[in-house]
Amino acid sequence: MEEVPVEQAGTRGDAATPARVLAGHSPGPDRASGRVPGQARGEHAHGEPPAPRAASGAVRRHSVRGQVLDALRAALVEGELTPGEVYSAPALGARLGVSATPVREAMQQLALEGAVEVLPNRGFRVSERGPRELAELAEVRALIEVPVMLRLARTVPSGRWDTLRPMAEATVEAAATGDLAGYAERDRAFHRSVLALSGNEQLLAVADALHRRSQWPAGGPAGRRADLVADAFEHTALLDALVAGDLTAVRTLVRDHFGGAEG
Repeated sequence: MEEVPVEQAGTRGDAATPARVLAGHSPGPDRASGRVPGQARGEHAHGEPPAPRAASGAVRRHSVRGQVLDALRAALVEGELTPGEVYSAPALGARLGVSATPVREAMQQLALEGAVEVLPNRGFRVSERGPRELAELAEVRALIEVPVMLRLARTVPSGRWDTLRPMAEATVEAAATGDLAGYAERDRAFHRSVLALSGNEQLLAVADALHRRSQWPAGGPAGRRADLVADAFEHTALLDALVAGDLTAVRTLVRDHFGGAEG
């Protein structure tokens, strides 16, 4: 299997760093536009430089693809990949320090998730989502998650909810620092952990896909730090209500968390 370097691609534990790389904190592409010099908006750059070789630390391609996918997801949430803009795999690969192949593979996954659109012989266009689409996604998520959470509130022992408190607090920490990528990952982890208590793997997969889809591009759970913090504190308030067995509070919190959807 082909091996390629990934010295600059980042890891799951540092989601913000790859986004900063994509924002232009490495030599090569123009920092303001995100394109290589002389490349017009939406143009595929055929003469892009090859990815720089790392001195050591080569890993197998599937590992590289996973790291590149993490980097691109973080860049989407952070808004470093602009909605409507077209990006080529060679250009992104050069900026991440990898070849174009794992970038194309990661972009194909993002296309399946609805984050980008494949443009043959050009690259990948970042999806544009308006308020209506984000509201529709929130409505569908609510239709799935709210009834499940209310059922779990009646059946899961109070002590089990306390084990999720560190995850809820992690969302608050990320929100307080304005870490959009970190918040998005921890927010999804919290919701996955709650829904996992249902034991329904199909529900978990569908809900997680919808959640991820609603987090980008740059729409995220909220655009301002104050909104993020308020959203994060709803997680801890929900756990308090679940531990106390207060079903009325649980109903109100989960309804409001999804914009007022009925549960």
